[in-house]
Amino acid sequence: MLISVSRALELILGLVTPLEEELVALEDAAGRVLARPLRARRDQPPFAASAMDGYAICEADARQGKRLRIIGEAAAGKRFGGVVMPGQAVRIFTGAPVPEGAERVVIQEDVERDGNTITLLTPPEASRHIRPAGADFRTGACVSPPRRLGPADLALLAAMNINRLHVTRRPEVALVATGNELVMPGESPGPDQIIASNAYGLKALAERVGARGRILPIARDDESSLRAVLEQAAGADLIVTIGGASVGDHDLVGPVAGKLGLERAFYKVAMRPGKPLMAGKLGGSILIGVPGNPVSSIVCGHVFMLPALNAMQGLPPAPAPRSRARLAHDLPENGAREHYMRARLEKDGLISTFPRQDSALLSVLAQADALLIRPPGDSPRPAGSEVEYLPI
Repeated sequence: MLISVSRALELILGLVTPLEEELVALEDAAGRVLARPLRARRDQPPFAASAMDGYAICEADARQGKRLRIIGEAAAGKRFGGVVMPGQAVRIFTGAPVPEGAERVVIQEDVERDGNTITLLTPPEASRHIRPAGADFRTGACVSPPRRLGPADLALLAAMNINRLHVTRRPEVALVATGNELVMPGESPGPDQIIASNAYGLKALAERVGARGRILPIARDDESSLRAVLEQAAGADLIVTIGGASVGDHDLVGPVAGKLGLERAFYKVAMRPGKPLMAGKLGGSILIGVPGNPVSSIVCGHVFMLPALNAMQGLPPAPAPRSRARLAHDLPENGAREHYMRARLEKDGLISTFPRQDSALLSVLAQADALLIRPPGDSPRPAGSEVEYLPI
C-alpha cells in the first residue's frame, strides 16, 4: 500500500534522534548547527564611534560659517585623549572613538580647512554621524540554538568576542549503490553497464547541509556482496541505499537488510518520481532506500534525506521549505501520485516545467532550479495559477 509523502516524511523524522554536540573553533563553524546559547562578551561598538571621516565638534558649534580650531586627531585604534570644548574640533576617521565633549561629526566634504582651522560650509545635517556605544548589541546579547551558522552569524559571533562554540556533530552518511550494471566513474563499462552517478549527487546534497558523505563500493546483485557493503556502512548515522529496493528478482535491499535486523518503517510512497522508497532502522543507523533512477534518487534526497539530516543536527523536524510562483504555461490534470516536476524559475517571477519529465534524465535535472509540486489528483492548472515548488 502506498503512503503519502507527508506520512513517509513523518515516519522518517520519527526515526531521528539529534546527535551529540562538540566544541569547535569559530573558523570551523560555518554551516554547523549551534547547540548551546552564546552571549556577547562586550558591547558593539564598545564606545561611541565616528560613522564618517570628518571632524568631531560640539553641537553648539554646528552652524554654517562657524570657524573652529583643530586640536588633535582620532583614528581607529587610537583615540584623542583630550576634551573637545566649544570652538574646537578634532580630526576624526571612521571607526575612531568620539572624543569626550564632542557631540557631532561633520563630514570632511562639508568643511573648508585652512591650516589648523576649519569653516563649516553647510547647515547641520539631521544625522550626527556617531554610532552610539552598544548600538549593534550589548554585553549579554544572546544568539540562541538551534541555528545553522552562516557567514553573517560567524562575523557576529566574532564581534561578540567568541572564538569557540558548541555545535551538533556532523552526521555521517554512507552511500551504497547497488546493481551489476554499475561501474564507478573513470572505469571502463562493459557493453551492458552504466556509470554509477547517483551517489555523487546525494553525497553533494548531504554535504550541503553539513553532513559527511562516504561512497562505499558498489554492492552487486547477490546477497553476500550486499551484506558485505552494508556491514561496511555500520556506524553511519544514515545509510542511503540506491536501487535494489523494488520487488524485482534482483532487488535485494529489503530482504538482505531484513536479515541484518532492519526494522522497516514503510515501503512505497505515492510520489512521482520516487515510488519505490523504503526506510527503517538498521542497528544504530537510519536506512533510507531510494530508487535507482537518477532523478528519483535526487528528488528523494531533497524531500526525505535533507529534512532527516537537518533534524539530526538539532533543527526542528520539518519538511523542506517550499516557495510559491505562478505558472508560465498550462498544466494538465495530475495523476494519483504527488508529482515533483523538474522546473525552471524565469526572470519574470514565473515558473515553467521542462517538457521531458522522465526520471532517468539527469541532463534535465541539471538544468532545473526547482521542483514544481503537483498534489495528488490536482486539477488542470491554467497559466498564471499559483503553485508550490521546492528550490533546488
